[in-house]
Amino acid sequence: MAIPGSGRPFNLSVISPERKVFEGPAKFLVVPGFDGEIGILHDHAPLMALLGEGMLRIVTEEGTRRFRVSGGFVQVVDNEVSVLSEEAAEV
Repeated sequence: MAIPGSGRPFNLSVISPERKVFEGPAKFLVVPGFDGEIGILHDHAPLMALLGEGMLRIVTEEGTRRFRVSGGFVQVVDNEVSVLSEEAAEV
């Protein structure tokens, strides 16, 4: 059985105070929420949540990318996802 929304991309921006760390289509995203991990697929319900410290994982057509993030928030609206983090570095 397929995961609902899987395989369909959504627009993702990951931004730190210094620069845009990632911008483009993503198929799946896992963010370290303040109270635990949050998984995001296409057609996710609107969401605004605080980020904790941990690993942000982005699944794209090319593979999986990982970023260490700390603090900030994530917003999901109409298949547009924005992650604004106080610190973000690819690992």
